[in-house]
Amino acid sequence: MAAINGAFVAENRADNTFLVNREVFASEHLLQREWDRIFRTCWIYVGHASELRQPGDFRTRQVAGRPIIFCRDQDGQIRAMLNVCSHRGATVCREREGNTRGFYCMYHGWTFKPDGRLHAVPGIEDYGPRFDREAHALKQVPRFESYRDFWFLNFNPDAPALVDYLAGAKDYIDLVVEQSPSGQMEIISGTQEYDIKANWKLLVENSVDDYHIIATHTTWIQYMINSGVNMKRPKGQLLPSKGKGVDLGNGHLTIDNPNYRGRPVASWISVYGEDAKEDIARIRAELVQRLGEARAERVANTNRNLAIFPNLVINDGSSVTVRNFTPVSAGRMKVTAWALGTVEETKEQRARRLHAFLTFYGPGGFATPDDIAALESAQQSYAAHQDTHWNDLSRGMHKPADEQLDTDEGHIRCFWRRWSQLMEA
Repeated sequence: MAAINGAFVAENRADNTFLVNREVFASEHLLQREWDRIFRTCWIYVGHASELRQPGDFRTRQVAGRPIIFCRDQDGQIRAMLNVCSHRGATVCREREGNTRGFYCMYHGWTFKPDGRLHAVPGIEDYGPRFDREAHALKQVPRFESYRDFWFLNFNPDAPALVDYLAGAKDYIDLVVEQSPSGQMEIISGTQEYDIKANWKLLVENSVDDYHIIATHTTWIQYMINSGVNMKRPKGQLLPSKGKGVDLGNGHLTIDNPNYRGRPVASWISVYGEDAKEDIARIRAELVQRLGEARAERVANTNRNLAIFPNLVINDGSSVTVRNFTPVSAGRMKVTAWALGTVEETKEQRARRLHAFLTFYGPGGFATPDDIAALESAQQSYAAHQDTHWNDLSRGMHKPADEQLDTDEGHIRCFWRRWSQLMEA
């Protein structure tokens, strides 16, 4: 058995087998390596521009294990700075969000402008004439770039540009943003936060794994059937439509399948009610006029669960959710999720979007509790160090790459190859 990165990922193309050692989900030692080799060398999602509408708006977040102020300064520039006082290292901004003219450190009273510059120091004359105010500004992250209003940071100053890093993922982000006539999407007010007692990589797998739907989400399937949605599966298929798994490069991946479960953007199902038919038809007509029939069909009538390596997922299905997750320990992660919508949506259109978002993607919806239960069950087994210590991700491996289905695991294998490459570097 040929092995990548020692014994953690073992791939044998001749036998069409791909195995992942379960230690990668339970080892605190490996998590420390992930912090160094993945989270502090890759582009990591920080937030969306729409969260910072006015100068002085800010959000404080943990990004790649470090405290960050995500803010818009008085000149309108979006920034990401370490939320660490340059004086003695205390947390500068202790509020989660708001609007401010400056950040105040409660330890010794140093204050900083929204762009990070040092504003005032009590008793500054006691530091002497050589005190360098510029050197004591809040530290800007080494790299901070955006694509279509999605902002990412990188702690590696020599990292490739974000547009190059995203590779083929850009095309799928474009499909999300093109829902908006103006090309402007916005984070809808409200944030979902929850912990999952499982390794962060399991949520990557789960987010792009259509194979589990028929077994795990039976309650949702029955709800859809009872609501009049056609959930019939053609003979030989696991799902009502046949989709594909796609390798997007650099560890990014997606599932891409024809819609069968309704989309607030121009694909009506009975769950939305008869009154919504005409409105959704108007949305579809606008898409066709603006994008052309073929592109409008892609935007309106295909679903995609996009995983951007390492820990961002944009699910564009029955609604759009932006889901970011960060390890707390080898066996626990913190998940933050937002709903994303077009800035042009009417009250009624947004209500349909949020209903779909909450009923399927929300932590109290049909899908997420099922997924959490499955992941936590698996994590309990990994922690028990079972004798059978390999996960099998070989499904569909005998097929050519362009024939890999969304119910196969070829796209998930792309994530693991990238993980292995970085972990052994």
